[in-house]
Amino acid sequence: MWLLAAYQLDTSLVDKTSIRHGGESVAAVLKAHGVRFVFTLVGGHISPLLVACEKLGIRVVDTRHEVTAVFAADAVARLTGTVGVAAVTAGPGLTNTVTAVKNAQVAQSPVLLLGGAASTLLQKRGALQAIDQMSLLKPLCKFCASVRRVRDIVPTLRTAMAAAQSGTPGPVFVELPLDVLYPYYMVEKEMVPAKLPKGLMGRVVVWYLQNCLANLFVGAWESRPEGPLPLDIPQASPQQVQRCVEILSRAKRPLLVLGSQALLPPTPANKLRAAVETLGVPCFLGGMSRGLLGRNHPLHIRQNRSAAVKKADVVVLAGAVCDFRLSYGRVLNRKSKIIIVNRNRDDMLLNSDIFWKPQEAVQGDVGSFMLKLVEGLQGQMWASDWVEELRKADQQKEQTYRDKAVMPVSQHLNPVQVLQQVEETLPDNALLVVDGGDFVATAAYLVQPRGPLRWLDPGAFGTLGVGAGFALGAKLCQPDAEVWCLFGDGAFGYSLIEFDTFVRHKIPVMALIGNDAGWTQISREQVPRLGSDVACSLAYTDYHKAAMGLGAQGLMLSRDNEDQVVKVLREGQQLCREGHAVVVNILIGRTDFRDGSISV
Repeated sequence: MWLLAAYQLDTSLVDKTSIRHGGESVAAVLKAHGVRFVFTLVGGHISPLLVACEKLGIRVVDTRHEVTAVFAADAVARLTGTVGVAAVTAGPGLTNTVTAVKNAQVAQSPVLLLGGAASTLLQKRGALQAIDQMSLLKPLCKFCASVRRVRDIVPTLRTAMAAAQSGTPGPVFVELPLDVLYPYYMVEKEMVPAKLPKGLMGRVVVWYLQNCLANLFVGAWESRPEGPLPLDIPQASPQQVQRCVEILSRAKRPLLVLGSQALLPPTPANKLRAAVETLGVPCFLGGMSRGLLGRNHPLHIRQNRSAAVKKADVVVLAGAVCDFRLSYGRVLNRKSKIIIVNRNRDDMLLNSDIFWKPQEAVQGDVGSFMLKLVEGLQGQMWASDWVEELRKADQQKEQTYRDKAVMPVSQHLNPVQVLQQVEETLPDNALLVVDGGDFVATAAYLVQPRGPLRWLDPGAFGTLGVGAGFALGAKLCQPDAEVWCLFGDGAFGYSLIEFDTFVRHKIPVMALIGNDAGWTQISREQVPRLGSDVACSLAYTDYHKAAMGLGAQGLMLSRDNEDQVVKVLREGQQLCREGHAVVVNILIGRTDFRDGSISV
């Protein structure tokens, strides 16, 4: 036994009397990083960290599905420029988050996912809900770690938080086994037999277990820094900026295409807006950059992007990527000079070996680059006829929408007309969350966000089901905003149960459901191509009544009250201001922007 004793840890570093637990270390790091909300669906594996967060004043918001918790954390990350945090229990609790984590990865959102796990000793031994969580999350996350000692919680979380925000932002995952979260006396009770066995083998097992226990808690409560680590954010070199200044200074028809990365810290939205206005180049805004210039800004071109890009002689892709959204780069004119700026090298050069080629490719932060570019151009002006040409095309396209808004439908409401009335009613402090296919695609043309960081869509992954989670996160981190959610009826199916969450947590949001009783975006192509609408049909379900069953307020718009659209919207708005969650079920016909038709 002397040989075994030689391998024992210095137990003087283990405080066996402490009632502290690892959940307190998790909460302390989150608090030190300015985290205000943790989204969760409770499970025994993670109870200590939830209780500790509550004690430190971090608001714990529980949802009805784990995917909603991660979507809510994603929304907080996008709107605040900090890390959004979700915590879920082991096994199926974690697997339920996969879609939302992948969506955050594609959207480049810094989300921290905390996952419970079986005790370290019971992993790979058939414990309840014990799976290889690390292998599942590694392809989706920038950083993954499994904490094996209580003392490692703080440094691991600090590293994860920095990784989420550095370089190209994205989700990170930290696995927290049950025995690093609970206090010593509870873990000892579960791990070490109360009565010592008599045989040699039994004693060896107990010795091994005692050493495992000591290893878990050795140095657990030593003081450690808890605050943020420095971030690594790539920057354009002065030489790159100067070359871009020279290219743009010679342009006759310059065009700016801004993507989501432009709104990332450290550049505040108001400074970016001022830079774009000073630059004076007409621009298209996509993703999180929607709303940057407010409503009806003369530099903001909203329609006919493909035609505009082909006519431009210099195009600045500032956070925009040549994926399907820009036809893989085929939309770019080969005679144009392309400047592309992106934090991510792979995104920056996507398809450049096939359909397009950059004149200048700058790997760096987009917002900082824009400020330096404007400074280098020193107030250069461009001829106004180029902007006027683009605005005239904009106005012609918008006239076609006005024409569609007055087209008769055989039953239900004209969705174009409804969305025009939404646009007219939408308040200046509205924050728009969009989740759906046809109805949302129509809204993207007609409904304008009122300012920067006032529009949330899933991003390039095109995920349905983001609505409730995004609305939850948005309202919590911007409580003075009116959160308006535009849902397709198909997408709303994912979010309905979360109106229970809104009611329980007293979070007033308003959902407008464009209910055309189908997966119309799919059936429009499936039926003519394949001759069947199988699996594309839904019912004109009373979603407002279902929401009322969960404690929300429900309103309905149909042909019966088509002259009261604005009145009903304002009624819903007032109910929200009084603290209610509201669902407005809008029965609509189906619209096709491609051929201008509106049908039932």
